[in-house]
Amino acid sequence: MTDTQGQRPTFQSQLKVLEASRDRLARLVGALTPGQIRQQAYPSEWTVADVLSHLGSGAVITRGRLDGDVDMQAVWDEWNAKDPDAQAADALEADAALADRLARLTPDEQDQLRFAMGPMELDLTTFLGLRISEHTLHTWDIAVTFDDTATVPPDAAALIVETLSMMASFAGKPTGADRIFTVRTVEPTRHVEIALRPDGVALAFSEPVEQPDLEVPADALIRLVYGRLDPDHTPPIQASDADLDDLRQAFPGF
Repeated sequence: MTDTQGQRPTFQSQLKVLEASRDRLARLVGALTPGQIRQQAYPSEWTVADVLSHLGSGAVITRGRLDGDVDMQAVWDEWNAKDPDAQAADALEADAALADRLARLTPDEQDQLRFAMGPMELDLTTFLGLRISEHTLHTWDIAVTFDDTATVPPDAAALIVETLSMMASFAGKPTGADRIFTVRTVEPTRHVEIALRPDGVALAFSEPVEQPDLEVPADALIRLVYGRLDPDHTPPIQASDADLDDLRQAFPGF
């Protein structure tokens, strides 16, 4: 495998994508009835309100980490105690507060901020990329509840696809298979290899091949890695059912 990929996003391009995702979420939530807010979302164990609570608490935690340490459990406890209507309304307010804080970061802060995540230390671009992925995929969790054709928007997909190598290392689960899948995506075009090994899963950008095993929209590859490419939400793609089943088992979601 090689590691050829697109250009690293700028902070301003990330803010633009995050703002667009925030606007999409606000439009979705603004159109929901109290009953729909309490309806089961795409994650089978969560309602729409639960998804919004997760996004809202995530916004509070992200904003807190920009300024230092934050007691994540205390934030989660506070949000879990809210009623569904408050979770929905407060999530949008927390989103707006995070956007305002990000917009006020100075160039020096943008360059110097570092965030511990387990054994890793992330710069601001990498850290914010995780929030973009979280916000986009959970917005999809809500959108697809009411529209089976919902997809990851192209502007977000173009950024998220660049982070899939790191995410696959966290999300992938060994299945006993020992095989490499070659993948070509569109919107944007990327060339990827997914290695299923007895001891783990790896995804890396690669050189183009003439006949890849899978040709998929970038949206579909992203949702595959995040455990959201079930048969009812899979677009027409070039791949066998057996191959897709192997890959779905390797990425069961989280």
